Amino acid sequence: MELRDYIRILRKSWVLIVLLTLVAVGAASTFSILQTPQYSATSKVFVSTQSSGTTSELAQGNSFTVQRVKTYSDLVTTPLVLLPVIGSLDLQVTSDALKGKVTASAPLDTSIIDITVVDTDPVRAAETANAVSESLTSVVAEIEVSSGADAVSPVKLTRVQQATVPSVPVSPNVPLNIALGALVGLALGVGIAVLRETLETRIRNERDVEQVTDTPILGGIVFDPKAGERPLIVHVDPRSPRAESFRTLRTNLQFLDVERTDRAFVVTSSIESEGKSTTGANLAIALADSGLRVLLVDADLRRPKISDYMGIEGAVGLTDVLIGKAELKDVIQPWGRAQLFVLPAGHIPPNPSELLGSARMTHIIAEFNRAFDVVLFDSPPLLPVTDAAVLAKNVGGAIIIVAAGRTHKNQLKGAIAALTTVGASVSGLVLTMLPTKGPDAYGYGNYGYGYGYGSDVEAEAAAPKGSRRTRVKA
Repeated sequence: MELRDYIRILRKSWVLIVLLTLVAVGAASTFSILQTPQYSATSKVFVSTQSSGTTSELAQGNSFTVQRVKTYSDLVTTPLVLLPVIGSLDLQVTSDALKGKVTASAPLDTSIIDITVVDTDPVRAAETANAVSESLTSVVAEIEVSSGADAVSPVKLTRVQQATVPSVPVSPNVPLNIALGALVGLALGVGIAVLRETLETRIRNERDVEQVTDTPILGGIVFDPKAGERPLIVHVDPRSPRAESFRTLRTNLQFLDVERTDRAFVVTSSIESEGKSTTGANLAIALADSGLRVLLVDADLRRPKISDYMGIEGAVGLTDVLIGKAELKDVIQPWGRAQLFVLPAGHIPPNPSELLGSARMTHIIAEFNRAFDVVLFDSPPLLPVTDAAVLAKNVGGAIIIVAAGRTHKNQLKGAIAALTTVGASVSGLVLTMLPTKGPDAYGYGNYGYGYGYGSDVEAEAAAPKGSRRTRVKA
């Protein structure tokens, strides 16, 4: 992943990240509140040798003291030192229990022992630390005394710092706990967001398509929640940004497959409900508005929708021509004021694939190419049935509609493979249902989509327009 991908993931999942961070901070705060405050008190004991003499003897005594400090530090938590403390303070605990509250340490190369006591009662913590230092002093004096009536201990322990009653608890450390909770929550949120993005198989933007195929993307159509109410947006609201995106698609289509003489394309998709029929219908209207002679054929002989979208009679159509019950001139219907013609599907046959792959269909396609500048075939999706693949092989080119947030990467791979298997050419892809908000939003500059252009503005003056062709003859 690139840096921009991580930024997009953060923008996309910022709510989750913030939520987990707040939850972690709340958990850390609750944990801190529920913890019993612990207070720490420390007393210091100085270890020295009781000798006088030459400088050499003093140096040896100092070295001896430093070596003894480690031994005395370990002696602090033994019952020999702690039991007198328990008795003097009447602590009502065992020496093992008190041992867990007492720690002794000695700074490197020093003769000082730090005795620290942690307790829930600050006063008791200070009293215990002072009592332990006194007990240690007494025990060392007894241990180090040599045998003999006048024997004196060579080592002397002196308390140089008395433990004071602490006013601030050392635990819990609320700011530290909250900071750690925030870091853990943030890391967890970012990790989940990246993992979810890594495991995501749906196509959401142009970059996801590029990971699947190098087939050119012809354009993008934003999601319209009212598409079911106004499927022909180019006709109903020609000045809308969504209508402009279809005109941009029209411009890109005129420069597609320029080596092909026939400008016929099968409009299909991987699965159903990706917007192929509305895309084909709006693209046909946009092409006709530019002055081209366009034919829109409903070749979806299983679930035909073009006649409903275009508002024409669809009882008789392509199937009737294929079985010889009707002539093309009788079933092709003009639509609108431009040179747009529509051929509905007609009756739903029991064998759609056979009809679309028949010699009669090949002949009809050739008739269409002679009579029209552009021919668009709306066909069924590629993965459920083979109709579109069979038709695309005879037509010469296919445009695959990819719905953002709906189509999975493996489904797009399967659709392209279905066309490649039969030798059909994939002319391009069109992304539909693109979001208008968020990190995957379809914005200005992604596919040349602009704002405020009217239906009279044509961007393809330089594009080669097909010559005006003759009408279909029976």
